[in-house]
Amino acid sequence: MNGTVDELTVNYEEDGILRVKEVDKEILSRGAWATVLFRYREWMPEADAYGPDRYTIRRYKKSAGEYRQQSKFTISSADQARRIIDALGRWLEPDEHGQE
Repeated sequence: MNGTVDELTVNYEEDGILRVKEVDKEILSRGAWATVLFRYREWMPEADAYGPDRYTIRRYKKSAGEYRQQSKFTISSADQARRIIDALGRWLEPDEHGQE
């Protein structure tokens, strides 16, 4: 049951194995519509270990007292994450008139 934003997770277990392990999360917005950024790792059976960090942004809508996922965007690589950070950093810099 996902009655609160804090309960939302990307952990996923199958056949007794935690296939997707949440490492961290950042709640970006709360309310009837919630947005959460997750850091996670996927189980790699061939290596018998978890793979590298991955990132996903998920959007949830609360309905009948429970949050249900509406959309998601998975950041495909560390390079893509850095490019998103760089673009947002440029866009959020004040212009020469001091306006954001």
